[in-house]
Amino acid sequence: MRRILIDYGLILLAGLLYAIALKYFVLPSKVILTGTEGIATALSYYFESYWLFIVLYLLFQSALLAFAFARVGRVFAQRSLVVVGTVVAGLAWLPELQFAQPEPQNERIILVLFGGLLAGVAKALAFTRRGSTGDEDILGAYFAVKYLKPVGLIAIVAAIGSTAFGLAMDLIKNGQFESVVNTLMYTCIYIFASAETLNNLYRKFKITMLAIITRRQKEVGTAITATSAHRTYTTHQSTGGHSGEMFVVVRTVITHEELPQMITAIQSADPDCFYYYHDIEGISGRYYIAPIG
Repeated sequence: MRRILIDYGLILLAGLLYAIALKYFVLPSKVILTGTEGIATALSYYFESYWLFIVLYLLFQSALLAFAFARVGRVFAQRSLVVVGTVVAGLAWLPELQFAQPEPQNERIILVLFGGLLAGVAKALAFTRRGSTGDEDILGAYFAVKYLKPVGLIAIVAAIGSTAFGLAMDLIKNGQFESVVNTLMYTCIYIFASAETLNNLYRKFKITMLAIITRRQKEVGTAITATSAHRTYTTHQSTGGHSGEMFVVVRTVITHEELPQMITAIQSADPDCFYYYHDIEGISGRYYIAPIG
């Protein structure tokens, strides 16, 4: 019960942070969001209506949450619903404040960068508690498990269509090519700031090779399989260059999410072992990662 309360407390915090990022930093800077949020922002900028964004955001998220219930998982969908509800409430009821001037000649870059960082933190916080901030994060959860790609990568892909739509609306409204390029530059900065923050903080789909040099390979191997039923290991004999003694190198491929618990188990099995790990790229599609939801 306590764990559930903590999870939902952090889920609510993620929604509040995302609402703050949107209301006070992202929307005032007139950048285009990713996915359906990007379509909502583009139309709200065109018609100069903040409430239009909220209405469209709610409609789009309702459809994506239905997809999450059907294809991702009930827990994930429920927690994403809580986040989206918190975001809508925050957008509607948070007081009107202005932290920086959004014009390009003033502090627009500060709004864009800080908004991207704050949005990335909110997304990572929601994902670590088996939820999401909705929109492309729902599709990110689905495709990340299917293709074993970082969830932030999906946001970049989703940004292509929404950015093109937003730039077209900007050109129709202002008729200035310079304005379109300016919006594109700031939008790219926001997208990469939020996506990189998400990928660095949420490491479920980051794969690492853990190598353990030990004399107690049987105990270490048992610790690996006991810690995660989906993980196995390989072994090979090695000779110490200084001592000339025989050791066994045990290697296992795990996610960064599993790494702390795995190291603790290995150290318990052999306190005298030496271990190291490093990130790896390119993993077989048969590699198992537990679904987010």
